[in-house]
Order: sequence, then C-alpha cells, then structure tokens
Amino acid sequence: MPRQNHSWLALITFCATTALVAALGLAILIASATVAFAIAQSLRLPSSHTSQPPNPSVEQSFSGVVTDSHCGARHARNSGKSPAECARACVRDGMQYRLVDGDKVYALQGQTAGLDRLAGQRTTVGGTLDGNTIQVSSIAVQ
Repeated sequence: MPRQNHSWLALITFCATTALVAALGLAILIASATVAFAIAQSLRLPSSHTSQPPNPSVEQSFSGVVTDSHCGARHARNSGKSPAECARACVRDGMQYRLVDGDKVYALQGQTAGLDRLAGQRTTVGGTLDGNTIQVSSIAVQ
C-alpha cells in the first residue's frame, strides 16, 4: 500500500511541475510578443512626421518678443532698465536684434528698420526662414 501512495504523490508532483513550466513558457512567449510589438510600433513613423522641412523661400509669419542677441529673454534684473531699454542698449553696443518665441530664438536680418521702437514688445515678423535667421520683409506690433 505505501508503494501506491508514493506513485500518486509522484503523479501530482509531475502534473504540478508540468503546469508550472507551461505557465512560465506561456508568460515568456506573451512578454516577448509584447516587446516585439512595441519595437515594431516605435520603428514605424507616423505620416505626420514624414513631412518635409519648410521651404526657406516661402514667406512666413513669426510671433515673439523683440530682444537682443546678448541678453535674449533674460535681461539683467538689477540693471534698473526695462527689457526694452536693455535690448536697445545691447544693440547700441554691437549686438543684433532677435525674435524670441518660447524656446525658439531667431536672428533678424533684412528690413529691420523700426525694431528699435519695438524692442521688448510682442511683434509679428514676416519673412523667409533660413536656419535660425529670418530675412525680414514686414514687422507689425501685436
């Protein structure tokens, strides 16, 4: 009789081990399929990202604050000058005007007459973009 009890115990152990190995194998299969699917999705580029860069010869509008190439959007607070006065002073010292829009900074070239009176103000600049430089054709206060 003890012999028969031993074979039932061996059968239960075998079945439990087989079920555990099968569950582990299935979990590995599902995990690897999920990783493969995620990699395939990350390699596919959505159609919106395949657009070509803007044509530099096309007239565009850019909005931002007129400032200078030295201070940018961060004028010295302890200078006693407003951002407009600071930008004008920096340009008098040889810096160039810039248009700052959030984290984008554009150099301004071309028809820049009138930028002195717009320093520190939110402005719309029309022109063509070449790299980070706008060839200015029009300027308007917002």
